[in-house]
Amino acid sequence: MALLGFSIECNHFAPPAGRSQFRCLLADDAVVDDARSPTPVALGEMPGFVADMDAAGPWQPRPIYLAMAEPNGPVEHPFFEALCTTWRDGLRALRGHIDGVYCVMHGAGITTGDLDPEGTIQRMIRDELGADVPLVCSYDLHANVSDEMVACCDAFVGYRTNPHLDMRERGAESAQLLRRLLAGERTYLSSRRLPIIGPSVTLLSARGPYAEVIDLGQARQAEIGPAIWNVSVMGGFSQGDVPYQGMNVVITGDDRAAVDALADELAEAAWARRARFVALLTPLDAAVQRAKDSPVPLVFADVADNPGGGSSGKTMWLLRAFLDAFRDAAPGTVIVGIINDSLLAADAHAAGAGATLTARFNRPVDGEEPHAFCEPLTVDAQVVALSNGEVTGRRGIFKGTSIRLGATAALRIGGVTVVVISNRTQCADPVFLEHLGLDIGAARAVVLKSRGHFRGGFDEFFQHEQVVEVDAPGLTSPILTRFDWRHLPRPVLPIDQVADWSLR
Repeated sequence: MALLGFSIECNHFAPPAGRSQFRCLLADDAVVDDARSPTPVALGEMPGFVADMDAAGPWQPRPIYLAMAEPNGPVEHPFFEALCTTWRDGLRALRGHIDGVYCVMHGAGITTGDLDPEGTIQRMIRDELGADVPLVCSYDLHANVSDEMVACCDAFVGYRTNPHLDMRERGAESAQLLRRLLAGERTYLSSRRLPIIGPSVTLLSARGPYAEVIDLGQARQAEIGPAIWNVSVMGGFSQGDVPYQGMNVVITGDDRAAVDALADELAEAAWARRARFVALLTPLDAAVQRAKDSPVPLVFADVADNPGGGSSGKTMWLLRAFLDAFRDAAPGTVIVGIINDSLLAADAHAAGAGATLTARFNRPVDGEEPHAFCEPLTVDAQVVALSNGEVTGRRGIFKGTSIRLGATAALRIGGVTVVVISNRTQCADPVFLEHLGLDIGAARAVVLKSRGHFRGGFDEFFQHEQVVEVDAPGLTSPILTRFDWRHLPRPVLPIDQVADWSLR
């Protein structure tokens, strides 16, 4: 089995990403060694695939290269071309000795020279190995699905949960489908793209219109039976800004009539719910007032500055507002996490635990362009805790994964404690705060730079009714009319007031 992967979600409005932005670059046997580790660096799909293959009996993995990164801007095209050379050389060396291919994708990648890199990779696999070698690809449910991505694989496996708690399961499912293909079964894929760009906050899988379509798909698959291999309802990534963008239903099966009929039914179900894919956010001043008035603790999501969608993790709007409101409160009343600022983290480490310092957020760096939306903020702070930022995820999307936050510090500014890290990531796991000794359960308000994955990590502290999604500026704002779209097919909902679609 050839194993490879390219997994990154690219925000078209963010600065380009090069090799240094990829936190997981694994070559050859390191891919499988990591997958079999109790705390892998890679996210769950490859570990899930390898574990399921191991459990099924003898097999021969032939890993080539796995590249994974935090969501970012477009990948620098020369780096992507270098990756393609590595994959192509590896495939050529294995030609004639490969029974199947598993590819870990994200589906929302772009480069500075290619708006469909996942399609490019899959076409390359077909060109090198031919049409008869089974290819299974797994995708994030935020994938923007191109025609090439569907045409070039034998089974398309998308996540079903958002927050993404089923990555290992989808890797295992990919292994199971690949074994069916190796046994001689053949598939037919059908997709339906809709002119709907669901804002990120409308794409939860536990409730809301998107969840209803996912649940309908799973129910129909169970009713129809083995003829339907997989049902993937892909919400898409709104800030991708690509010509093939739009909510997409992809069905894999071995009965053409059943596959087409189910694709039609689910597309019509999503279209019937189109008016509900609208972001409803809380203005910042109203959010602060809720923090003051609420009889129960609340969590405030800075959805517009979500590093999990390619944003910087550096904007100050929520921090500044909560400092103004809670500076004189008791220590620990508010926890803010996590601010991406390596220079400030280094200052805190140099000062030492217990020291006071002038905390300069977003200071200018010679020779670097300032990050969009990132104004400076200078305040006096006390260093209450320090760490090297090496943690193992405890809950949610990062559970069991080895994470390196870099030099990390907790700074106390009156009633607000701020966690500052050096390697940009979203605050999706309580351990990012807890490893510094912070008591999440004792806080009145917790402010997180995350769009939705925090729900899978912090749900032991906050129920859905305690979540406040805050409206503020940022590169991942769910208010999609704020962006200058260049490639997005128009008209599209909810950016435009009217869009037309029908099956015929």
